[in-house]
Amino acid sequence: MTISDERFEFTSGAKKKLVLLVVVGILFLLAGIYLDIAGEAHNAGHATLQTTVSNDLVAFNGGEGEATAEHHETATWLKRLYTDLWINNVFFAGLGLIGLFFLTLQYVTQSAWSTGFLRIPTAMANWLPIAGVLMLIVFWFGKHDLFHWTHEYLYDKASPEYDALLDGKKGFLNLPFFLIRMVLFFGGWTLFFYYIKKKVFAEDIEEPGVARWKQIRASSAWFIIFFGYSTSIGAWDWVMSIDPHWFSTLFGWYVFSSWWVSGLALIALIVIILKENGYLAIVTENHLHDLGKFVFGFTIFWAYLWFSQFMLIHYANIPEETVYFIQRLTTDQYRPVFFINLFINFVFPFMFLMTRDSKRKLATMKIAAIVIIVGHWLDFWLMITPGVMKYEGGIGFMEIGTALIYLGAFLWVTLSNLSKHLLIPKNHPTLEESLHHHI
Repeated sequence: MTISDERFEFTSGAKKKLVLLVVVGILFLLAGIYLDIAGEAHNAGHATLQTTVSNDLVAFNGGEGEATAEHHETATWLKRLYTDLWINNVFFAGLGLIGLFFLTLQYVTQSAWSTGFLRIPTAMANWLPIAGVLMLIVFWFGKHDLFHWTHEYLYDKASPEYDALLDGKKGFLNLPFFLIRMVLFFGGWTLFFYYIKKKVFAEDIEEPGVARWKQIRASSAWFIIFFGYSTSIGAWDWVMSIDPHWFSTLFGWYVFSSWWVSGLALIALIVIILKENGYLAIVTENHLHDLGKFVFGFTIFWAYLWFSQFMLIHYANIPEETVYFIQRLTTDQYRPVFFINLFINFVFPFMFLMTRDSKRKLATMKIAAIVIIVGHWLDFWLMITPGVMKYEGGIGFMEIGTALIYLGAFLWVTLSNLSKHLLIPKNHPTLEESLHHHI
């Protein structure tokens, strides 16, 4: 078998490991639910608990209406479960989307260095239709707990909880339009993916040439335009509107940067694991070096956006803007994660990947990739949890279990699709150039 006929085998051993990962995740999740229910039962006898929590919710919300027991009946464990599901929906949907973005970006920029491992981001994008279905399901069942603005009483001028600010936003932030945007974005991404995927794999059975490559490049350019608009609006909808009184003009870019760095790290991690198992012989330390530079460079880009968002809000000192950071800096369970997030997503990778050698070695790149993926999952946890859970948020068995379940499912979809086609695009017009890539 030649290098160009190389195929990835999704072995029974690999499948068993992923099944075990999911089973462990389920056990952690069940343990977390049990502990939360037990904790709620323990506190059930405190008659003043509801009043205290309600007052805290109003203060934490920055005045988002008057909290009453009638509007906060969902059990804490269930609300926490919705939150964990939403975090992982958004995070892993982003990883699948970045797979497609990376693939199309290589065609639009006529890049050759990445040709040898393009099948990896292509396989990652197979998660997109699944992510779309999961997003719709979780939103439908958990919308009133996840998104404060979905409560109808906030728009009733006769209600004591009428919210004039949200009423002014209802032209954009309303349930039908929100769902239309979600379906449009996931539908558009999925249609682009299946069209481009069909063209990509058609190259394997055709004579070498550039006709198909030009078709893919043209459709990739249209996708990137759609990607730019849809990801920004998706970030506003699925993350920023959780705190509906707060806004940041940088937020779309910030969410993209977190997705992008995570996706690059995952691509690098899968490349490394495949090479450790004897695959991707054509991928050398030169290709790994370029991947490492991408991860290193966009880690700095993420930190730049993080600092810009924080600095602009900090020195303006406008209450409706600063409340977002005050919540995360003054609450015991969020403050440590706030600083860990900055360290693990910037300081560590910046120092760890600074040298040339660190980006060319499998072991160091593997460590960096794992840390960055975990770090940006924490970033999304910090973006979403305080706005939903208020003072009741935390990281425990439920969070770890849900993340492991999604990780196992995502990797299963990625690796199973990776095994269905040639691992190397043998008729890709830039393959020869990639074979001689050297830096």
